[in-house]
Amino acid sequence: MLNQFNKEAEKIAFDLKHREKINFNISKYNTAVEIGKEQYIDLEKAKQRAAYIKYKVINDLDKYLIQFEDNFSKRGGKVIWAQNSKEAVSEILKIVKEKSAVNIVKSKSMTTEEIYLNEFLEKKNVEVLESDLGEYIVQLAGEKPYHIVTPAMHKSKEDIADLFNKKFDTPKESTPEELTAFVRQLLREKFQSADIGITGANFLIADPGAIALTENEGNGVLSMSYPKTHIIVVGIEKIIPSVKDLDLFLPLLASHGTGQNITVYNSIITGPKDKEKDGPEEMYVVLLDNQRSILLAQERQRRALSCIRCGACLNACPVYKNIGGYTYNTTYSGPIGSVINPYMIGMQDYKHQSFASSLCGKCTEVCPVKIPLHELLLVNRNESVKKGYANKKDKLSMFAWKKIMLNRKKMDLFGGKKKNLILKYFFKKQWGDRRELPVVQEKSFNKQWKEKHNIE
Repeated sequence: MLNQFNKEAEKIAFDLKHREKINFNISKYNTAVEIGKEQYIDLEKAKQRAAYIKYKVINDLDKYLIQFEDNFSKRGGKVIWAQNSKEAVSEILKIVKEKSAVNIVKSKSMTTEEIYLNEFLEKKNVEVLESDLGEYIVQLAGEKPYHIVTPAMHKSKEDIADLFNKKFDTPKESTPEELTAFVRQLLREKFQSADIGITGANFLIADPGAIALTENEGNGVLSMSYPKTHIIVVGIEKIIPSVKDLDLFLPLLASHGTGQNITVYNSIITGPKDKEKDGPEEMYVVLLDNQRSILLAQERQRRALSCIRCGACLNACPVYKNIGGYTYNTTYSGPIGSVINPYMIGMQDYKHQSFASSLCGKCTEVCPVKIPLHELLLVNRNESVKKGYANKKDKLSMFAWKKIMLNRKKMDLFGGKKKNLILKYFFKKQWGDRRELPVVQEKSFNKQWKEKHNIE
């Protein structure tokens, strides 16, 4: 995985067209977010409250999940506990077969990406259509979401116009407004004929036993109201205690995710319809663990389960802005992905992501729930070494470095010229072909100090 990561990073970091698109789209985001944050008199206090609530929930996760299940079931909803992706897709397939479903509409959901639900159902000859515009674009292109909030961030409007021209023969000069209208018309027909609607959930609310869904396009509302069956796939960490907490979390998510005061559509769903005219006749919530319990068992890294998936850390990260979302080759990319992936999909194969950071702390600074991301990356690095996943070269170099740095005579054993030769022949490759190695002075600071002060 490391070699593939390095190869992809090398390729994309010097792709000037990609850099131009990402810088343009993130600059738009940065401007919007600064405006969105102006709604707060004391943003820091709001973040502290949110961090406290989420961390409290994580430490009592079993209690709140049972409370959610009990209250949701009372209103006719059904809860399915899935330990891993295999169990999740298997349970969803049972529902699909029971309903003889052949057409499914989906709103944007990173948990369904995590379990590769689309690919699984398509192999069973079930049509799964993404109804979020960004998700629909990457689905048409045969790609995965590039970003957890903005799936098609890596594409320009010209790229999208060209894609639609190839797929639907729309004019190449079509404007974003024209393409949006085209997709709206196409999707409305799909909503009306869908057998099942699948969504994620931004929050699970324990006290009423409800799910909260926040979005900007209305596709989430249509995905759950038109079809007779609604399936929600959501990670167990998305729980919050009370519906009253939404007045804190919804604006934080909107301001840090898209720069809005609040998103356009905000729904609270407590179960299938009873006497209502619209809504599903049956509702299923698939509570997904998928290695989250392993992360929960870590004393410090469990803080990462507080994440509300706003994407702010990705947009702030200098590494993400240079190597892009696809280089990570995981569902969750950027700083939050680099923290959780080693535990959710394997430390041995994905430890390198925790080293792909400048440790500048910008991710921690922008996080609306105050996850100390850059500190957790260091914890991950330490953990990978403790588990024996450091390679022999790293172990040997650090051993030698420690021995030399702890002994003044060894430090002064080689003069500046010899040290520069050692750097050139042994460290040039690690430093990179595009950077010049630092030059070591002929005399060490220690020697210069002694000479200056006439110390023997």
